[in-house]
Amino acid sequence: MILLLFVAALIFIATADWNRLKPTLNERVSSALGRPFAINGELTVEWRRDADAAGWRWLVPWMHVGAADLRIGNPDWATSPEFAVFERVDLRLALLPLLRREVHIPRIDVRQPALSLERLADGRTTWVFDQDDEPEAMRWKLDIGEIAFDRGRLAVADAIGRIQMEATIEPLGASIPFSDIMGKGGEAQTEGVSGSTESAPLEYVFGWKAKGRYRDEAFTGSGTIGGLLALHDPSRPFPLQADLKVGRTRIAVAGTLTDLRNLAALDLKLRLSGTNLADLYPLTGLTLPDTSAYSTDGRLSAELRKPEGAVYHYRDFKGRIGDSDVRGNLSYTDAEPRPLLKGEISSRLLHFADLAPLIGADYGAPRAGGPGQPPDRVLPVGPFRTERWRDMDADVRLSGKKLDRGEELPFTDMQAQLLLTNGELRLDPLRVGVAGGSLEGMVHLDGRKAQMRGHARLKARQLGLKKLFPGFEPMQTSLGEANGEVDLRGTGNSIAALLGSADGE
Repeated sequence: MILLLFVAALIFIATADWNRLKPTLNERVSSALGRPFAINGELTVEWRRDADAAGWRWLVPWMHVGAADLRIGNPDWATSPEFAVFERVDLRLALLPLLRREVHIPRIDVRQPALSLERLADGRTTWVFDQDDEPEAMRWKLDIGEIAFDRGRLAVADAIGRIQMEATIEPLGASIPFSDIMGKGGEAQTEGVSGSTESAPLEYVFGWKAKGRYRDEAFTGSGTIGGLLALHDPSRPFPLQADLKVGRTRIAVAGTLTDLRNLAALDLKLRLSGTNLADLYPLTGLTLPDTSAYSTDGRLSAELRKPEGAVYHYRDFKGRIGDSDVRGNLSYTDAEPRPLLKGEISSRLLHFADLAPLIGADYGAPRAGGPGQPPDRVLPVGPFRTERWRDMDADVRLSGKKLDRGEELPFTDMQAQLLLTNGELRLDPLRVGVAGGSLEGMVHLDGRKAQMRGHARLKARQLGLKKLFPGFEPMQTSLGEANGEVDLRGTGNSIAALLGSADGE
């Protein structure tokens, strides 16, 4: 009986006039999707064997469907009337999974796609097809293996992610080999995905351009991508290259995305540059200090399906902040109740002037157009942004092998462990080389209150008086040294306020 039904299905598919059935098909699919669906052009259905199949699978034919001018509408609440428009769609469809209410499509080719994605603040999305009124056992599941595409358009309006974007995709005049953009390291990257280069992404095929707004910042971008999306095959990563300018920040990436249906992993060369690291806070949620202009290069990789939360690694980065060099490794775990930034940052030559924005010594100047440090004030008056300290935890080791501090300051090097936990910041342990000796101890800043509370406990050892006061002529013949301890507490949201109110021993 099953064999007879199967043969009857083969005969029906081979002989039916599918264009006459389009009105019924459009109506049924629209009802199943809960939104308008229409094939306005020619519809063809035929049987074909898979020439690449091995063994008995070569005998099993696949249903090949071709549809011209295919349109899928949006829900009534959406701004755009259409979710997707395709000049033509060609796909292979497996029949047996349909009995389990599964639509299994190993490959789909779309020509000139135009997509409009929208998400409201209440969480409703146009790309999720509502089947909530259907029992779990009656819901259809869609499984697409690969998507091949050509020129197209994409519009995104995401109220939750605060993204407004329009993008276009166009074929390149000539494809670009993966290694031309990634350099010599690109070959090693593709081999590491599956143990061989057989399925490695070899070419960038399309160019793209985008513009819009992200979290209230205007952005523009352009780049190149591959031509085949393997949605859940980790052995076939998708090549991506992008150059974005968001506000005063520039982001350049090149590399691969893996398992695109779940976005399980990424491996990208990342270059960040801008006028102030603090500008990354509204873009990424990273609580970073105010700095001078910066630029870094490194490799960004991610494990996006970790149980504790997605983990991002920025490895072997090198760059500059102001006139200071920086290098290191950082990891960012998107965990609860707060994300965690962990790693180490070092500098071979750290210019003291580049530390000024971190402690508020160049308050608002001239980068932010603010008043700057008053000329008649010695202690920094710039306020700490303590409201951001509760958004992220951190455990980062900092070191400066040599401090370029000018002639008037006796600092030589610095080491510290920076700990940020639920609004409390600690430098513990803290060691600063001073005048041939050292200043060691800890600094604790509690930013959980409206008025920050500070506590410093430091020991000074073997500070040479001659080096401690290099500009004071009577001290230049002194061979003495200074030793001591200090334990101070104060309140206020700047270095000046903290030390101005300090009391202790």
